[in-house]
Order: sequence, then structure tokens, then C-alpha cells
Amino acid sequence: MATTQKRERILNRPIVEEMKESFLDYSMSVIVARALPDVRDGLKPVHRRILYAMHELSLNPDRPYKKSATVVGDVLGKYHPHGDSAVYDAMVRMVQDFSLRYPLVDGQGNFGSIDGDSAAAYRYTEARLESLATELLENIGQDTVDFVDNFDGQRQEPRVLPGRIPNLLVNGSSGIAVGMSTNIPPHNLREVAAGIRQLAVDPDCTVDDLMRHVKGPDFPTGAFIVGDEGIADMYRTGRGRIVMRARIVKEALRGGKQQLVVMEVPYGVTKSKIVDQIVALSRKGQIDEVSDVRDESDRDGIRLVIELKRGAVVESVLKRLYKKTYLQATFGAIMLALDHGQPKEFDLKQILEKYRDHRIEVVVRRSRHLLEKAEAERHVVEGLLIALDHIDEVVRIIRASMNRAEASERLQDRFGLSEIQAGAILDMRLAKLTQLEGSDLKNKLEELKVTIADLRDILDNDERQLDVVLEELAEVVEKYGDERRTKILRDAEEDVAEVREEMADEDVVVTVSHEGFVKRMPMHLYRRRVSSGKALAGMEKYEDDYIERLFVARTQGWILAFTEGGMCHFLPVLDLPESGRSSRGQSLYSLLPAADREDRIVAMVPVSDLEDADEERVLIFLSEGGQVKRTALSEFSNARSTGLIAAGVKDGDRIIEVALSDDTAEVMLFSQAGRAIRFAETDAPVQGRTAQGVKGIGLDKGDRVVGVLILRRDAGVLTVSDDGFGKRTPAAEFPLQKRGGLGTLFVPSSGKVAPVVAALEVSVDDSVMLVTAGGRTLSVAVDSVPVQGRRTQGKRLVKVPAGDRVVEVTRTAGGKPESEVGTAEADGGESGEGGEGAVAAGAAAEAPGSAEAGSAAAGGAGGDATSAAGDGGDAAGAATLDHDDEGGAAEVESPKPVNPSSDHGDSQLDLLGG
Repeated sequence: MATTQKRERILNRPIVEEMKESFLDYSMSVIVARALPDVRDGLKPVHRRILYAMHELSLNPDRPYKKSATVVGDVLGKYHPHGDSAVYDAMVRMVQDFSLRYPLVDGQGNFGSIDGDSAAAYRYTEARLESLATELLENIGQDTVDFVDNFDGQRQEPRVLPGRIPNLLVNGSSGIAVGMSTNIPPHNLREVAAGIRQLAVDPDCTVDDLMRHVKGPDFPTGAFIVGDEGIADMYRTGRGRIVMRARIVKEALRGGKQQLVVMEVPYGVTKSKIVDQIVALSRKGQIDEVSDVRDESDRDGIRLVIELKRGAVVESVLKRLYKKTYLQATFGAIMLALDHGQPKEFDLKQILEKYRDHRIEVVVRRSRHLLEKAEAERHVVEGLLIALDHIDEVVRIIRASMNRAEASERLQDRFGLSEIQAGAILDMRLAKLTQLEGSDLKNKLEELKVTIADLRDILDNDERQLDVVLEELAEVVEKYGDERRTKILRDAEEDVAEVREEMADEDVVVTVSHEGFVKRMPMHLYRRRVSSGKALAGMEKYEDDYIERLFVARTQGWILAFTEGGMCHFLPVLDLPESGRSSRGQSLYSLLPAADREDRIVAMVPVSDLEDADEERVLIFLSEGGQVKRTALSEFSNARSTGLIAAGVKDGDRIIEVALSDDTAEVMLFSQAGRAIRFAETDAPVQGRTAQGVKGIGLDKGDRVVGVLILRRDAGVLTVSDDGFGKRTPAAEFPLQKRGGLGTLFVPSSGKVAPVVAALEVSVDDSVMLVTAGGRTLSVAVDSVPVQGRRTQGKRLVKVPAGDRVVEVTRTAGGKPESEVGTAEADGGESGEGGEGAVAAGAAAEAPGSAEAGSAAAGGAGGDATSAAGDGGDAAGAATLDHDDEGGAAEVESPKPVNPSSDHGDSQLDLLGG
């Protein structure tokens, strides 16, 4: 049996030489192929491969997203022979708008947060190219850059991208190689482009000349840069220390307390780390002036609140926070990049020169490629025109030939054509023989001659090449350029001046009484009073007055007050008096000097920011004459002291309700004669402010609208007639119709029926106040009103003496109706999708003649009662009324303690008012 011979694979080498060569090979591999960006396109190999792979997959901005796993797998299998985490982490960074000044990948799903949260696994997320990334890849198929073999030699990948944007400076880069590292900060596209133009105009300019245009880094997270010495060092030598500082606002609180609000954090710093640092310092006693730290950030931006104790010196606290936390951090800049595979440190001018030279090379190679194509096309077109001029002879030659090769040779000999021209003639379709096609070919030839002349001029003229580069850069700046985010403080002590002072923007509860008195109270005080069962206002001193409306607004927001004559008056929430419990507030008309007391205010809508009014939100106007109109909220962005015309009103008509909505609600109108109509709000067109609207319900002569509901859920409808009868009917019993009809009856069709005076959306925990013409006021619990069908008379709620009648019904306590949840503005979201926010609600029902006749509240999530936008659930109030069989009002039970809360401003808590 033959002995198997094994080949000896062990080589004897000195360990010093082996370590030296292997480490050098490894080091150069990390430096060139992993950690450092190319100075021309500003990309590391992994980023370049991701973008090129997505380009090959046609994941353009106008195409659907594709799973990130597809992109990662494509990059790994074709171009990047490393771990999947390296590829996905690089891709995630290109999605994050807090990491890159101009993101290159458009992601869908969880791609991490500024708090340091990691991205979801790549099987859950999707991605496609951002529009800006297509500029980096523009003209890549026109021989503009060199291609090299991939790791297995099966494919080719670009050595560098054409790069119409100066990506190295614009998005920056960071990486750690072997024995060297790079850390280039991001910059503003407009400023970098201005520097490139300066370099083109004056190639001999200095770094200081360029710094007049390139002011300094512009971080995606904004904030401040303190001092400019580090910026100058970085631009002149390639290295510098840049001090970053958070943007902070100082807000005044009640009782002389203050709070610091961090609006922007230094680049690369997580909010959660800052919170941990401040809490640790406070516990150690190093910053004992801090009483509370909370993160109120949302989709609108960062809001990190540092509440200070009374008497704290803000300047002293700030200095210690800057010194001991990441509210001030240092960016160590090292402008190191690869220049044709060689790592070098660059100053500002050198980086801009390298980019300029790269773009000129791209323009030259592209022009040469396009010139070759244009000349080849001209050559073919000239041959086709020769054939058309001698078409009969060409046909005879072709018919007389035995095969294609013979026909081609004979055409070349007869007309002096090339082989390419003869082949094009043989491939020519019969349609080319028409006169129109011949004319098109001649026009095409002239266009090609002009194009060829232009391309040759570019190739022969260095100034034209530079002009093309600048023109294309100007197009990119026009499309993607934006304002600087990071402010540079030239003096390190400027931070004190940059801490802006303002009133805290917080939730307040606004109460409006039946007689038009208004006041505001802090949310914490409202919670305390509701939880303890105390009334919200001292209404016991006013026999004929009681709280009719209650809603939440923001201190920095506005209240739009609409009158029955169609005017809108603007009332800043800060102008409302912050009165004590014993006061019912100040007259609404005294706060609105331009308002006419004869023109009664019928609706009040809180709005957080008039200038940023959402285009999709609309105001719905409804009149007593049955007219309905929708007007965009943005038309009320210009607040005037004299007010604005909000709606046109016909003679004899008046506005009875205005509500904020977002195309998702239904409208119900109830007439005095007992007819009701229910239709989608989108049936009414969006019109301008002065329009009168369109017909919502058809009314007979003498009839009028007495009730209006804006529905977003299955609700109960309370209807009351002037003889004191009332009933509750599910809204679902009213059929959905088109607007403008007569509607359906909701009273008996036979017998004498008393006129209807009111229709309200109610929940079982509400109470209503009935007012008679004789001045009597009676409180009735809604749960004592029977639920009956649409065509029934109802039950007697109150005994109305002969000669008297019910003239008004208003809600005084109970849960928050869904129809008014939709009028809230929170988070800029949309009703029904959680965007409105879960808002706490509560109100005091204070019937005349009692010290504290009632108090009720609807709690936020986790409380005893819940009312959230889009949930469709009833808000549970805390007050109930006991009635006798004849509907007489009895004592009000004590309210259950609840914990109302308000997630965001603008959320309306109109619990009491119709």
C-alpha cells in the first residue's frame, strides 16, 4: 500500500519579519479599505458600496422602499466582504438626521434616536436613496470614474463616486484606523459652495480668504460653537479643538422660580446621558439648586427641562453645568483623508482644491464620453441620410444581394459608407422612408453638430470646465441648500446673553362662565382642586352665573373668539387673568376692546401657534339658518387687534358654533321643528374667510337650527323641548346623508309637539343646566334622562310653570365629548391616530344658590376617567345627580379624586359649553 505523501506547509521565518509584514498589511488594509474617507467624495468604502448597491437595485427616491436586509445582503455578497453589522450600522448612520447634516439614505422604521437608542434589526426596517445621494451618483454610467474588481473578481465597483456635492465637508466623517484617525465636522452646503466659488475666482486665495465664506462647522443638532480659535486652527493646520455648547432658554415660573430648557444639544451627545449627569451631580450636592430634571422632548424637537429651586442664580448654575456635563463638549477635529490611497492631513484650501480637481476630471471624462457617443450617432445619421437620398438604388442593391454581408459590402463600395453606416441602413425600418422621418433625421444631425461643438469647446477650454462645475454646484445648492443651524459665539462669555428669557409655555385650564367671565389657572392647581373636590371658581356669589366652558390652552398660544356676526377676535392666553378661586375672572369683552358687546361671542377655539397653523386643519362654521362652511385654519395666521372677518353671515342669520377639525368628523344639525341631518364634514367645501357657506339642512319658513354636533365617535344626543321634556338618543339612529336635505324627524309625527330648544352631545356622567324664560336655573343629571328612540317625545325633565318655558340648555359637568377632542391640537398629529394626545378634562358644576353645587373631572390615562383622541371611548366624569320621578334636581355627590393630565398644549377641554 502506497504511503500518502503530505506536502510540508510550514515555512521557517523570523517572527520579527512576519509580525512586521503582517501588521503592515493589516494596517494598510484598515487605512485604505475600512476606516478613512476619500478626499474626493468624502465616503469610506462601506458607504460608497452601500450607495452604489442601492443605485444598482434602483432604490431611487421615487421608487418604493425595500427591506434593509436586501440592501445589506447585496452589499455583503457583491462588494463588502465583512460583517453584516458593519454594513447595517453604516447604513443606519446615513439615515439619521442627527448624525449627518444632509442624510443620504431615506429610512422607514426605527433607525435609532438621539437618546442613543439602537436601530431595529434590518429585517424590520426599509430604505431607499435620498435625493441628495443621487447627486453623488450622477453620471456614474458615463465613464466619469474608474471601476475596479470587487473582492472575488466577479464584478466591478467604483473606486470613487462622481460627487456633485462636496460631501467630505458637508457631512463630515469620523473613523479610527491603525496609528491614525479622522474626525471631520459637518458644514453648511451653501457656505462650502461659496468657498469653492471663491477658490475658482481666485486660485491663489488664502485659507483666511476662504474662511470669510466658510464660517465654521454646522452641526445637524444646531447648538452653539464657543470661540473661533479652534475653527481657525482646524482650517489652517488640519487640527483643532471646537467647543460646542447646548442652546438653553431660561423660563420664568410662578413664585419666583425659574427653569432652564435645553432646546439643542452638542453634536454627538445623547440627552439621556445629560440627564444622568445632572441627576448624579444633584445627588452629590455639587449642583443642589436643581429641584427636578425631566425630558419633555417630542416629535417637534428637544425640550430638556431643568427646574431650579427658588433663589437659584442662573449664571452660576449654568457655569457648573457647562463644566461638569455634556451641555458643553469638545469636538477634536482631525482633517485626515485618503488622496489616491495615501492618508494625508489637509487644510481647508487643500480639501476644496481636491474636490474642485475631482469635479473637473469628472466633467472632462463625461464630456469625452458624450462626445464619442454624439460623434458615433452623427456618423450613423449621416449614413441614413445618404441612404434616403438614394433610396431606390439602395433598395435595388439590397434586393440583388445574396445575404446581409454582401449587401453591406456593396453599399460601402457604392456610397463610400463605413461598415457601421451600412449596418444601420440594413437595420433601418420602412417607416424611416417617410418624408417626416427624413426631416427628423436632418434636424437631429444639426442638433448633434451643435452638441459636438459644445463638448469640444468644454474639452479644449479649462475655463469652460470650471464654469460647468460651478453651474452644477449652484443647481445642487438651489435644491438642497438651507440656513445655518449652529451659531458661532466669537466670545466665550457670550453664553449668558444667548440664554433667552421667556415665559414658560405650559398647559393652563381656561374657564368661561355663562355671563362671559374668563380666567386661567395652572394645570397643577386645577388638578389639586379637582382631586380635593373644591370648586374651580367661586360662582356661589352669582345666582345667575355658572361655568359654561372649560378647556386647556398653552400660555404661549392664542384663543380665537368667534361672534355670531361672523367676526374672529384674537386673545393671547397670557392676557387672561390668573385669578384665585374666589374670583370668576374678568369680562371677556374687557379683554377684547375691539369686540362689540351686541355681537355675542359664541365659540372659543385654542390654538398653539398661529404662524405654524396646520394646512390640513379647518374651522367648521355653522349658522342658525342651516349654513355650513369650512375654512383653513392657516387663513387666521395674521392676528389683528381689530379682529378679522371669519365668515359671511346673511341678514337674519347668525353663527351659532365654530369648531376645529381635520376632515375626519361628521356634522349633525338639529332644527327647532324636530328635524335632524347627519353628514360628513367633507361634504362642505373649504372656502375663504368671507364666504357665507353652503346649505347644511333645508329649513321650512320660521324654522331654525338649535343644536350642532361635531361627531367623531358613537355618542349620545340629548334633545330638550321648551316644555321641559327631554330624551337621549344614540347618534347611530340618525342616518348618514348628504348635506342640504330636510333630514329626518326626531320627534313624534302626530300630536302637538313643543319646539326643540337644544341638542347636545352628552355622556352618562354629564350634567346639564336648564334655564327658563322666567329666570329659573335647574341642574339635571344626564344619566336620569331615559334613552329612547328617535321618534319619541321623551321624559319630563323639569316642571315648567304655566307661562314659562325652557329657553336654554348648556352642559355643566361631565366627560369630554369626542367631537371636541378633534378640535384639539397636540403634537401636530391627526385625530384618530393618537396625534391629538390624551388630554385630561374636568369642570365644576356650580348651580345657583349653593356654595359648591358640584365639581367633576375626567382623568388622563391611568386616572378614574379617560378621554383620548381617536379612542372612541367616553370620558367618565366624577359628579352625578340624584333626581326624583318628576325630574327635580337634588344634591350633587362629592367628586371622586382623579388625576387629570395634559400631554400637550392646545388640547381643548370644552366639557361644559355648547
